[in-house]
Amino acid sequence: MARTHAHTHGKSHTNRPTSKNAPSWAIADQEIISKIIDFGKDGLSASEIGLRLRDEFAVPLVKPILGKTVTQVLEENNISRAMPEDLERLVRKALGLQKHLNNHNSDKRNVRALELIESKIHRLSRYYKKNSKIPQNWKYKTVIAKLE
Repeated sequence: MARTHAHTHGKSHTNRPTSKNAPSWAIADQEIISKIIDFGKDGLSASEIGLRLRDEFAVPLVKPILGKTVTQVLEENNISRAMPEDLERLVRKALGLQKHLNNHNSDKRNVRALELIESKIHRLSRYYKKNSKIPQNWKYKTVIAKLE
């Protein structure tokens, strides 16, 4: 898949499990759901929950076993986050870069990197507003991001 702001195709990626069927060694459905709920209540994001399930409980993919994703299980149990995970991570990344640029204001490369990150935030927020994942009046502004 091509990169957003670079005209290259990356070669680094993970290999997903080849079979879409539930493996024979996977733990029971109800146990997976209870683990997801417990991890969600502990404050882990959906991707972190997937990593924990993969590494600690040998669950390669949740969707073939349960028929729904980790995010859907969290939403059914009212543990969803206010902002989608990828948008939240981009905002946090931009905030860290702004703090860096306050100390190192002549760092031109990271000024450009911040512009690209903010461009991704605006594009993603437009998508989430269209699909009603965030409020229609949500707006990313650098000043507001510094206060949060």
